[in-house]
Amino acid sequence: MTSSELREKFLTFFKEKDHRIVKSSSLLPHDDPTLLFTNAGMVQFKRTFLGEEKRDYVRATTSQKCVRAGGKHNDLENVGRTGRHHTFFEMLGNFSFGDYFKEKAIEFAWDLLINGYGLPAEKLWISVFKEDDEAYQIWHKDIGVSEDRIVRLGEKDNFWSMGDTGPCGPCSEILIDQGESFSCGKPDCKVGCDCDRYLELWNLVFMQFNRDESGEMKPLPRPSIDTGMGLERIAAVTQGGATNYDTDLFHPIIRAVEELSGQAYGSAKASDISIKVVADHSRAAAFLIGDGILPSNEGRGYVLRRILRRAIRHGRSLGMTRPFLHKTSHAVMQVMSDAYPELPDASTYIQKVIINEEERFIGTLDHGLKVLDEALQELKARGGTQVPGDLIFKLYDTYGFPADIVQDVVRDDGITLDTEGFQAAMEHQRARSRLSWKGTGQWDTEAYKTLSGQGVKIGFKGYEALQSDSEVLLLLKNGNEVTGVDEGDIVELVAAATPFYGEAGGQAGDQGIITGENGKIEVLETLKDPTGIIIHKGRVVSGSIKKGETVTLSVDEEKRTATALNHTATHILHTVLKRVLGDHVKQAGSLVAPDRFRFDFTHFSALDEETILKIETLVNGEIRRNTPITVNEMDAEAAQKTGAIALFEEKYGDRVRVVSIGDFSKELCGGTHTKRTGDIGIFKILSEASVAAGIRRIEAITGKAALGYVLETTTTLNNLARTLKARPEDLKDRIDKLITQQKTLEKEIEALKARELSQESDRFAEALKTVNGIQVLAKVVAAETPSALRDLADRAKDRIKSGIIVLGSAVDSKALLVAVVTKDHLNRYHAGKIIKKIAPIIGGGGGGRPDMAQAGGSKPEQLSDAMDKVYEVVAQTT
Repeated sequence: MTSSELREKFLTFFKEKDHRIVKSSSLLPHDDPTLLFTNAGMVQFKRTFLGEEKRDYVRATTSQKCVRAGGKHNDLENVGRTGRHHTFFEMLGNFSFGDYFKEKAIEFAWDLLINGYGLPAEKLWISVFKEDDEAYQIWHKDIGVSEDRIVRLGEKDNFWSMGDTGPCGPCSEILIDQGESFSCGKPDCKVGCDCDRYLELWNLVFMQFNRDESGEMKPLPRPSIDTGMGLERIAAVTQGGATNYDTDLFHPIIRAVEELSGQAYGSAKASDISIKVVADHSRAAAFLIGDGILPSNEGRGYVLRRILRRAIRHGRSLGMTRPFLHKTSHAVMQVMSDAYPELPDASTYIQKVIINEEERFIGTLDHGLKVLDEALQELKARGGTQVPGDLIFKLYDTYGFPADIVQDVVRDDGITLDTEGFQAAMEHQRARSRLSWKGTGQWDTEAYKTLSGQGVKIGFKGYEALQSDSEVLLLLKNGNEVTGVDEGDIVELVAAATPFYGEAGGQAGDQGIITGENGKIEVLETLKDPTGIIIHKGRVVSGSIKKGETVTLSVDEEKRTATALNHTATHILHTVLKRVLGDHVKQAGSLVAPDRFRFDFTHFSALDEETILKIETLVNGEIRRNTPITVNEMDAEAAQKTGAIALFEEKYGDRVRVVSIGDFSKELCGGTHTKRTGDIGIFKILSEASVAAGIRRIEAITGKAALGYVLETTTTLNNLARTLKARPEDLKDRIDKLITQQKTLEKEIEALKARELSQESDRFAEALKTVNGIQVLAKVVAAETPSALRDLADRAKDRIKSGIIVLGSAVDSKALLVAVVTKDHLNRYHAGKIIKKIAPIIGGGGGGRPDMAQAGGSKPEQLSDAMDKVYEVVAQTT
């Protein structure tokens, strides 16, 4: 079977067992602060396992895209050196949320492997957690596996957890004996050995516990099932591949690497490692970028950068000196297009991000490798066996080398890395990296978890109305659930239904008023938690509100309308940016508020004035067309087939809203919009700037705010025109002429100052004295800045050729000093010491080098006394 057939058979098998086929979630975990990336099939179901979210199904099956290149599960260093480790892989899984448990999970897995995939039963082995007698008995008595092929193992091998915290439980693994040719050859080679003879195929996790930050494990509300089988491994086994790379998932990518490099896979161990690294990392890069992650020096972006640069380094070792990774990533898209059609749809964007990163790194790669090679030669000559941490940091900081590259280079030389030293130097960067993805945990309140765990769904009425009545389900004060709140309290309120839009998709939450029989709450902010609970945050302005009472919820109409105008404008802007700049443009974030909006998008250079003007013109042109906005609700899969744009950071349910602006724009969007584009009135860009590598940001205004801006700007122009006695349309020419005149005058002033300095230097001879056989010049001069004073001192040195010069100048209420000693007298005199002796006279201090020193003070009236002191100081120095 092909990998596509294997994937389809898995999903179909479980669909026939009453499982809901759920689409793979993004590699960017939605609202999970504990993870860098989605690293297992159960990640998108975590809240369901914890009882914090109730779904309308109790059985599910997925083919989940996963990345393990950071955090607890990190396979990056092993990639290329084994046949089964990957940064990106697909995990086939079936899940039960309190429905079936061990018996059915084991039965389903055995049935699919034997009857579905045709694996030989006599080659399959089973491992169970050493204390799990129940699983052991099911395998032996119910399934019929002989006891000599069931192995009990400890917590390290057969107790699974998603991370340091979260759902966990004992597990049972199904392994296949691939034969002695895959064995490590050790006499004690058996199940549990790290070699590939007994290859783990499928892990059945019996999810029974939740581990908290203290390490304590508490029973989950309902025992559940979480299983995972790597598509790459089952493909290798069924297709007869010696490794995962010997499958149809990798063949086309490896062929692309062979064609680009001229190196044949299988010809040499070193080149095989590099070919596998490039193939694997091409997959990870394509999928990570496709899910909206961009290379950066923080968090997820830094992991992506490490993956890309490690692949580039291995490509260089294969002889590929020009950008190539964008081409191998294209092969990935061709292989995966059936299962992930969104990947080829984003092809232009993905390849542009990759080639941009390649070009950035290739410029420094050779130089960095040269620095590393020289350092290693020196290290070996000294008999050293460890690369210093400060060198690793230098390579990272100066040449963009992740530590992985250094590790790869020295791995076979018996040389280790001073990781402690490197991490000490990197501490600040690592702290920033953690903060960039750690999250706030703002939804950890037990009351919200309980509400969502009960399956409560909040009705949103805000698409149809701005006012509605509803029951108060929950009141919180200071984070604690209460039965009532009083005047002055800062509160959080949840109602059974609400017209208030909770902040989501970049759109700010509504503001307004909640009125009860005996009280009123001013709503300052409306939020929405990951399970859809809409939370009104505000202050009780009068009376009291009780839990269970019916209240009237009224949205601020003016602010909602302004927000809707801005939100529709972002959709128009998104389409215009794609048309003007190219298909690589993707929305990378937004903030839609009543008074303004910002729109982040992927692009790799600043926009010039002409481009910005073109964008503004096209957006306003679409506004003037007064196109109706239509909203349709449909299945997510059907919606995407219509060409509707789905955004990176959004999590979509099975049913989605498609917002269309005629045939101009079509996006999946849960936000609020105006009725027609003409309602927006006018669109004006305020600024365009970079916010991260490859990310630009436009800040703009519409409607009333834009009109106010235009009127204010017009008034300013008219006032400026009156002041300069010119028409507004002639202002640029008038100002250009004034600037030219100013520059001419400035040059004339500089020339006068230079002439004055020259004349001043001509008078140096009058103050020149001979002390101890040395020419000494000490004089108060007219110099407006320290640099002008230093320039005069240099002129004096050029004139006298040999001697000591001390000049002073009064600037406003300050005194400046400079001292210069020519080279032939540096053995006896030190400019810094001379300055230190005379600076106190002018009420200051200073110092400097032996040949030049400066000082400043607050007593310019004492400058003459200071100059007299110079001759005395020189005379006293022997």
